[in-house]
This record gives sequence, structure tokens and C-alpha cells, in this order.
Amino acid sequence: MSTARGSGRRTARIERTTKESKVVVELDLDGSGRVDVSTGVPFYDHMLDQLGRHGLFDLTVRAQGDVDVDVHHTVEDTAIVLGQAFREALGDKRGIRRFADATVPLDEALVHVVVDVAGRPYCVHTGEPDGQAYAMIGGHFTGSLTRHVLETLAFHAVICLHVRVLAGRDPHHIVEAQFKGLARALRDAVALDPRETGVPSTKGTLDPRDGDAGEGGAGEGGAGEGGAPAQRKGTF
Repeated sequence: MSTARGSGRRTARIERTTKESKVVVELDLDGSGRVDVSTGVPFYDHMLDQLGRHGLFDLTVRAQGDVDVDVHHTVEDTAIVLGQAFREALGDKRGIRRFADATVPLDEALVHVVVDVAGRPYCVHTGEPDGQAYAMIGGHFTGSLTRHVLETLAFHAVICLHVRVLAGRDPHHIVEAQFKGLARALRDAVALDPRETGVPSTKGTLDPRDGDAGEGGAGEGGAGEGGAPAQRKGTF
């Protein structure tokens, strides 16, 4: 894995095995949108396909889990490993744009996603219509898993993520627009800026192990509305 200009592609391969699942993720941030995903949860595969294709990430995911019990474990554990892969592939984040947003429609659904590759995990997720959390999509994927995936990804990628559902009626469209919006925002946030020669931070680092988090967290390391916990240790 390398993040230096001209010295190679920004890639990661992460494996994670528990009693509930085995997950392998391979990620290339500088890809062309080639995706090969198999989690045992068809609708989730469809959403991860959106993430890779519209983010122009080369993404391979292999997950085996106790889907006979519930798909929750496999979905969550895949999001954990995917977040870890993003974090590793980004390295020291030298030269990236860091901030980006995208507003994406899908028929009647409209979603706005904002990303800060901050080295500090946070997720705010709002706007889904009443009942969306209880919708069963594709026979396996419960609507409530969408927020859980986004929170988990943000925490393990160590990014700040805001997702606002502005409109929507069809449960499938509402979820898919969120994944497409995430893909486009991440694509721009991790893109290399030819004018940025260092790490885009006044502190000179976006490593969560360096420095103390300042204003903008959720109080004493708590969560925002629907948010992943903001850690006390972080950087701007």
C-alpha cells in the first residue's frame, strides 16, 4: 500500500474472522469501479456494487456468515472490514481533497451526503421516512441496517459522515440513493488534489492517534443524532 504521489496505488487487503463471520475485503482507491462482491445477502451485494462502481473503487468482498440466524452479523462485520480497508488504503492522507459532498437522486428519492476524511469518527444520519427502519428489502435486508452500516463504516474508516435523506417513498430507492451518494462523496474526498502537497490539516496530521479532538465532537465522546461515537482522540 502506498499513498505517495507516483509511487503506487492506494490499496488495502483486510481479513477478519469471528465465530459469526469470515470477511475478506480488497480495495483500490485508484481503481475504475470494478466490483466483485459476495456476502450471502443479495441486496447488500447490490448496495456494495453501487459503492464501488460510483466511487470508482476496485472492490472485492468475500463474506461468509451465519445468515441462517440473521443477516445482521454478516452485514455489520463486512462494514467493519470495509471501513478498516478504507483507513489502511488512505495511509497518511497526504494530498487528498479531504472534504466532499454529493446530492444524488433516484427517481422520487433524494439524498445529500457530506464526508470529511478527518481522522475522527462521527456519523449523523437523518431524514428517513417513518417505517423505513422496519422495511424488509429483498427478503433479507432490514431498513434499519442502512444506518448501522453507515455508522460502522464511518467509525472504522475514521471519517466524519453526514447523510440526509431529503425525499423518498420506495424503501429500495431510499437505501440505494444513500449508497450512491456515499460513493460519490467518498470518491471526491479521497481524490488527490494536484495543488495539495501535504496533509490537508492545519495540524499537519489526520492520524487519529495524534493530538486531541477539538470542537465539533458530540460532547464527551458521545454520539450525534443516529451517530457513531466521536472519539476523544482525533485531529482536524
